[in-house]
Amino acid sequence: MLLNLKEDIKPISYIKTNAADMMRYVSDVKNPVVITQNGEAKAVLVDIESYQSIKDAFTLMRLLQLSEKEMERGHSRKAGDVFAEIEKRLG
Repeated sequence: MLLNLKEDIKPISYIKTNAADMMRYVSDVKNPVVITQNGEAKAVLVDIESYQSIKDAFTLMRLLQLSEKEMERGHSRKAGDVFAEIEKRLG
């Protein structure tokens, strides 16, 4: 997903008058559109599937961070021990 400087950066005034077209563009092309205000980047318009993928990736990264912290605290067990305990409980 490469940023197309001509198509993917738009002022908010353009977004306001062409909202339906912009929604269709991000949905079809899957490129985010950077929205500017007073010449500065202020927001990003992205299709819902891309947004969900980004949220899922951040959630996974957060889980990895939490896991690393737990391991640093010594709150971990060997996989073999865990599976042995599960097998024991299941009979």
